[in-house]
Amino acid sequence: MSTTGHRPGGPLAGVRVVELAGIGPGPFAAMLLADLGADVVRVDRPGGSVLGIDPAYDLTNRNKRSVLVDLKAEGGAEQVLELAGRADILIEGYRPGVAERLGVGPDACMERNPRLVYGRMTGWGQDGPLAGRAGHDVAYIALSGTLSMIGRAGGPPVVPANLLGDYAGGSLYLVVGVLAALQHARTPDGTGQVVDAAVVDGSAHLATMIHGMLAAGTWQDRRGTNILDGGCPFYGTYETSDGGYMAVGPLEPRFYEEFTALLGIGEEAPDRSDPGRWPELRDLVAARFASRTRAEWTEVFEPTDACVAPVLSLREAPSHPHLAARSTYVEHDGLTQPAPAPRFSATPVSVRRGPARPGADTEAVAEEWGVPGLVPPGEGAAG
Repeated sequence: MSTTGHRPGGPLAGVRVVELAGIGPGPFAAMLLADLGADVVRVDRPGGSVLGIDPAYDLTNRNKRSVLVDLKAEGGAEQVLELAGRADILIEGYRPGVAERLGVGPDACMERNPRLVYGRMTGWGQDGPLAGRAGHDVAYIALSGTLSMIGRAGGPPVVPANLLGDYAGGSLYLVVGVLAALQHARTPDGTGQVVDAAVVDGSAHLATMIHGMLAAGTWQDRRGTNILDGGCPFYGTYETSDGGYMAVGPLEPRFYEEFTALLGIGEEAPDRSDPGRWPELRDLVAARFASRTRAEWTEVFEPTDACVAPVLSLREAPSHPHLAARSTYVEHDGLTQPAPAPRFSATPVSVRRGPARPGADTEAVAEEWGVPGLVPPGEGAAG
């Protein structure tokens, strides 16, 4: 890849973002903006980490800076409004109405900065019967229908950590939304606007293709019975003799032919186009995988197009030769972590600094952003 014309800092260098501290999808979205080069200032509240872990390990706060502001104290809201007046994007993840009660809602912020993009991240959204209710990832994806698709036939739905809801249906949609709104705000006649990102909306949207298949009659509304949800014997996982697992996905006929040949069942495998024989095919595939270790099957399949890969753990993944060659994981300050993604040819991205410590950057941000009144709680107004 050519390095000619590189601009340091990433494609969002020069974009200023204010993040009102929260948990879940908001911090991850702000991290992604920071990874892409934005100057993200996280407004932390006094009293320690919101997440409840040592801030030194909260990787969602990497590439950011932190200031301490007590929004419930006199002058706290004014400090945030001063930051908003100098920002391009603001992100908050409170329940609807909370930011307004604290004095930092969209109207107050956009009065200071009419071109501000005000990103709101919630589970239920800003309106609707459930908007004011508490909730977490698992409830949001349950209501949107996506959770119902995950798990084996006849078994309960399986929770996919908080990746499908908080991060895919929440964070990524918020990032797309605020960047699209920023593009609009920067047009000659553009204005700022509010971006309402809800996990229920995003996780529903992720299933668009599935809804099309459901309407066409090629997807059953029952988990574990379809081609992409584990119901198909040539799209799923199989245990090996040492307790490991192999992921199998040779959907296309030519890949499937190579798969069955390498697995050693080419002559005896039943017709894969007959779902009535899928249980027989599954048992045959399972028995073969159970005859060797994960490492042995990896050696068989890795050089081929059979679409088979070992299921690696979180600790194993960074050392896989392919991921190591691409630097998919990096080490920064002793912490191994996923590298920023995606990649850019002219404006490369990187982990520039470790997790922001609450309040550690208050003075630097006050000087660089020109907010003289930004002082840590309890220290009084700046002279």
